[in-house]
Amino acid sequence: MTQDKKTLTIPLPSIPKRFSMPQVLIVLLIISSFLIGALYTKVQYLEKTDKSPTQAAPPQAAAPQQAPPEDTSPKKVSVDDDPILGDKNAKVTLIEFSDYECPFCKRFYDDALTQIKKEYIDTGKVKLVFRDLPLPFHEPMATTEAVAANCAWAQGDDTTYFKYHDEIFKRTKSNGNGLTKDDLYKISDDLGLNTATLKICMDDKKQEDEIKKDLADANAAGASGTPTFFIGKSTSDGIIDGTILVGAQPFSAFKIIIDEQLK
Repeated sequence: MTQDKKTLTIPLPSIPKRFSMPQVLIVLLIISSFLIGALYTKVQYLEKTDKSPTQAAPPQAAAPQQAPPEDTSPKKVSVDDDPILGDKNAKVTLIEFSDYECPFCKRFYDDALTQIKKEYIDTGKVKLVFRDLPLPFHEPMATTEAVAANCAWAQGDDTTYFKYHDEIFKRTKSNGNGLTKDDLYKISDDLGLNTATLKICMDDKKQEDEIKKDLADANAAGASGTPTFFIGKSTSDGIIDGTILVGAQPFSAFKIIIDEQLK
C-alpha cells in the first residue's frame, strides 16, 4: 500500500507480503491510527501558523508643538528725549529702534524711509523718533557710531543729528566694522562740526548711559532685533500705544499702519 508523497510528507511503514488476514487488519488499523494522528497534527500546525498575530498600528507621531502666537498687541513706548525727524506736533509717531551697523537698518534707510519721508514726514503727518539699539554682534562699532551721532547732536539740534545719521548709513558697509573712528571724524569734518569737541565727547563714558537707556526701553517694549518700529498716535506725554513692526519692511507695510493711525 502506498501514498502520494505530494499529499503527505510522512513515510508509511511497509506491509510484509506474507501476513494472515487478522494480522493484515491489525496492521491496517495501526497505519490508519498513525495517519489520522499525523493528519490531525498537521491541521493543528496549519491553523496556528495561519493565525498570524495582528500587527499593532504604528504609533502616530505626536502633533508638532506650535509656537505661541506672536504678540502683536500695541505696546507702550516712550519717545524719551531722543532726536525727532519731522513736525513735533505730527499726529502719528514712528519710533525706530535701530543699529547703525545693522544691514537691515541700512536697507530701511535706503528704501522705505525715503517714501515715508516724502508721503508722511515732509507733509507733517508723521514724526520719526530715532532710538539706539546696538546689538552685541555688531560691535565694536555699533555703540561707537551711536555715541558719535549723539555727540554730533550735542553740537546742534535734531537736524544736525539726522545729517550725521544719514552719513553713517550712506557710508557704512555694516556688520560690525562698516566704519572706523577716523571715518566718524571725517563725517564730522564734512558736516562742518567741531571734530576736536566730537572726539572729547566720544571719549566720555557718560555718553554710553543714554545708549543703555534706549536698550532698556527696547527690551521692556519687546524689541530684541533691529530695526524694530512702533507706530501710534502721538500723545502729550510722549508715550504711545505703538503697533510693532519688525525688520526692513516695504513701504506698503508702514503705509497700512500709518493710514489706520491717521484716521
